[in-house]
Amino acid sequence: MLVHIVMFQFKDENKESNMVRVKEMLEALPGKINTLHSMEVGIDISQSPRSFDMVLVSMFEEQAALDVYATHPAHLEVVSVIKEVTTLSKVVDYIQ
Repeated sequence: MLVHIVMFQFKDENKESNMVRVKEMLEALPGKINTLHSMEVGIDISQSPRSFDMVLVSMFEEQAALDVYATHPAHLEVVSVIKEVTTLSKVVDYIQ
């Protein structure tokens, strides 16, 4: 199983509402992209200086499945919104 983790730092402007919007959009993807095995989205509660605002943990059978997800129109729509409302993102992909 391939695990895909992305952490996001949101812009201060409309931060709370943008996090809720992005979370809802991301959580709708499993029903739209059949190569997406599972997904979990969390909003940070610690608000420590080391924290990111949101994390996405998704799982795929293999790299090819992640590649399909990455270029799927439903995913690209969410990416477009994310780029507008975030300042930074970091990713880790690994084989479980």
